[in-house]
Amino acid sequence: MNLNLTGKIALVVASSKGLGRAIASQLAAEGCDVMLTSRNAEQLELTKHELLPTAKGRVECFSCDITKTEDIQALVVATHNRLGSIDILINNAGGPPGGGFEQLDDDAWQAAFELNLLSYVRLIREVLPDLKIKGGRIINVASSSIKQPIPGLILSNAFRMGILGLAKSLADELAPYNILVNTVAPGRIATDRTAYLDQLKADKRGISKEQVVEESLGNIPLKRYGDPEEFAKVVCFLASGAGSYVTGSTLMVDGGMVKGY
Repeated sequence: MNLNLTGKIALVVASSKGLGRAIASQLAAEGCDVMLTSRNAEQLELTKHELLPTAKGRVECFSCDITKTEDIQALVVATHNRLGSIDILINNAGGPPGGGFEQLDDDAWQAAFELNLLSYVRLIREVLPDLKIKGGRIINVASSSIKQPIPGLILSNAFRMGILGLAKSLADELAPYNILVNTVAPGRIATDRTAYLDQLKADKRGISKEQVVEESLGNIPLKRYGDPEEFAKVVCFLASGAGSYVTGSTLMVDGGMVKGY
């Protein structure tokens, strides 16, 4: 299948490692010109050079703190200068800290809001002028918590739902410009974030991380954690010409873990 991604310009947020890195790698391998970004400039350069051997498009990187409007604006300018007008925005951000309601103060709530919801709003606002000219894709990475709350992750449970509401609203507002907006929700994908959450749960319960993993696998019909590359391929489909009649949708990539409709 021709995904019609050759020559498209994609901005992939939080892409120095984890799911963002996997998405950037897949898009670059399909011929996209990709801008990587995260706060860690050294890791970005390393990731860029790791992606180049398999990339069919150009790969650039720019350090950015997505909780700061001025950083986001500089990121978009840098993308224009180095690659050109943006066709695809992959909104992504590291997850907020774990904890229950009584453990988290206003500062924790504000920080999670700015990182996991307001950053998506600001990034879309800055990229929208490009997308309105010729159409494009906005893909928001969320979490399985948009379908089923995750115990001990109240910040994620709250703000990931905001991402879903944002995407559903924008899918309607931006359809006249041929801008497709979708949400992709990972389940248990083998990343550093998942390892952190498994360890957090193990520490809280006084058991080993291996026991937590075994219990988690018992709730996944496919009996394994997903590979980041598997998740990235789903995102790549939505970013491509093959996904041209999909907007306002939420796609779970969780191995069947979430049982609700």
